[in-house]
Formats: sequence, structure tokens, C-alpha cells
Amino acid sequence: MSCYVRGLCPLYPGNGVNGHLVTVWKPQALSRLQNESPTERLREAPSEPVSIDRIAQMAREARATVYVVFGSRAGLFEAVGADLLQRGGFERILQAAAHPDACEGLRDEIRGIVEMYASHRDVLRVLSSMALLDAAAVGGAIQRMEQGRSSGMAHRVQRVADQGMLRPDVTADQAADLLWLLTSFDSFDLLYTGRALSVDRVAKTLMMTAERSLCR
Repeated sequence: MSCYVRGLCPLYPGNGVNGHLVTVWKPQALSRLQNESPTERLREAPSEPVSIDRIAQMAREARATVYVVFGSRAGLFEAVGADLLQRGGFERILQAAAHPDACEGLRDEIRGIVEMYASHRDVLRVLSSMALLDAAAVGGAIQRMEQGRSSGMAHRVQRVADQGMLRPDVTADQAADLLWLLTSFDSFDLLYTGRALSVDRVAKTLMMTAERSLCR
């Protein structure tokens, strides 16, 4: 397992995971605890709280093991959220953010975000809903992911402005607000599920809206 985003990677100190134990833990056991068991549980019973006991049982590990490795339910869900980002293609989003043309990078970034959401749509929908009901555990993981997205959008707007590509009638704050809306999971899902659009059409719709609203 690799560390890929500071503040989101479960191996960084303070993210609820015992980094030393993770480095020596059997990869298969860690994968079952962090990835397979939680997501499988979310899919099979999306309306029920996810308990440590059930996760440990599904992963065929002792309950104490979950606490030793992740520290708490909150730590487990932070690791799950970070893994979803990695497997959803977060590296592609980072590459898009570094594109020399800020507006072109914005388009690529939005496409990458849409594809990431689509790859784990069902689990992300459950996590988003659970965050409202179980703020202590799931809410922290979602909040950390959203904080990363907020910082990313602010950086994107600044790059567009620095290159003189931001529309003169749009302030940086307004642009950040719009990108926050367009890159949200709810905006994606309203089109993908609510309107039954393909991933490509969702991406093109959001990219077009962003480009026409923000770029010269």
C-alpha cells in the first residue's frame, strides 16, 4: 500500500493508523480490513451502522486487531476513504492539476474527479449518507476528503487567475464556490444517477459549465 496524499494517506501520523504495524502487517490481512470488508459491508447493508465486530468477522481477524491497526472506527473509515481515492485514480487528478495550461488542466481534473466518483459510486453514496448519521466515525473521513477537495479547487482557481484566464466578471471566491459545487459528489450523482447520463456525458456537462463560467 502506498502513501499518496498528505493528510489523506492512512499512513501519515495522526490519521488513526499505526504506521509501524501497517508496514509489517500481512498485505492480504490489511486489504481485507481496510478495503474489502468495509466496502462489502456498506454494499450489503447500506442502511445499517458499520460495526468493528462485523468488519473483523468479515476480515477473519480479531476485533482487537482492528483497534490496534486503525485505532478506532474513525481511523478505519479514514483509511477506507483514502483507499477509495487511490483506487479511483487520484493520481490522474494530481497530474491534471499540474498541467501547464490552467484551463486545460481544469477540464482534465473535472474528468478525473467524475471518473473517480463513478468507480465507487455506491460506496461513496452510502458514506455520504452515513456521515450525517454517524459524524463521529464516518463524518471525519468525509470531512477530510472534502477539505482536500476545497484546497484543490482554491489552488486551481489561483492558477487560472495567475495565467490571466479568469473571466473579469468573476472573483476568485466566486470561482472557488462554483468549482466546489461542480466537483461535488452530489453534483456528479444528480447527473449520473438522477439523469442516467454516462460518465462521459457527466464529465462533459460539468467541464463545459466550469469552462464557460470561469475561463476567458
